[in-house]
Amino acid sequence: MKVLVIGDIVGRPGREAVATFVPQLRREFTLDWVIANAENAAGGSGVTQNIAAELFATGIDVLTTGNHIWSKPEIFPILDSDHRILRPANYPKTSPGVGAATYAGKNGTTFGVANVMGRVFMDVCDCPFATATACVEELRKTTPLIFVDMHAEATSEKVAMGWFLDGQVSCVFGTHTHIPTADERVLPGGTAYITDLGMTGPYDSVIGRNKEQIIKRFVTHMPVKFEMAEHDVQLRGALIEVDPQTGKALAIERVTRKLGT
Repeated sequence: MKVLVIGDIVGRPGREAVATFVPQLRREFTLDWVIANAENAAGGSGVTQNIAAELFATGIDVLTTGNHIWSKPEIFPILDSDHRILRPANYPKTSPGVGAATYAGKNGTTFGVANVMGRVFMDVCDCPFATATACVEELRKTTPLIFVDMHAEATSEKVAMGWFLDGQVSCVFGTHTHIPTADERVLPGGTAYITDLGMTGPYDSVIGRNKEQIIKRFVTHMPVKFEMAEHDVQLRGALIEVDPQTGKALAIERVTRKLGT
């Protein structure tokens, strides 16, 4: 089975890249599922019901998120009713929505997705390792095909999660930093791993925002409005091939597509 995981979709440019490339990639690789992080999809921060529907219409099956999930309060009731949109599982249980779920795939298969958030340089939340353990134990009751979005700032915390879950899940992929890493590999236990997928959005920028404004903020340390950048729009992600019987990854490779090329 082949699964595409897509890095943080940033604003309108990121959504345009998804709309252009996801249908193409589904055909090109005969994809079984597509998972994407959408926490920056609405103007660079958060996601709305309409934008989630727009992303699902492109062929994405599940949306993961992160610390910006609470930026658009209108999504709160949707998180409770549509579990195709996940929030980090290690937020309090009283938070809207869920952080892990299983989904019906092709030919009677079922796959699971868990979304956890790191604690280093991030919001205060429950232990991601204990939370991931609980999520995986529950998901494995239904399926060995499990994908984990580790939404975190520190590369060390992401790498640790990859080793921690090696052999228990099909893939651990990192999101949040918007900077793609070149360390994709299948770990000894059969878990595909990459520290960060990178963002799906404008790369002529500072992690998706107008670079002149960001530079001004760093140089002057004065308040500056951060606006979305628009140029050099790319989709970044990874293609994972998985054994449907064991849930073990067979291969992982980075995927990059550029608008206008």
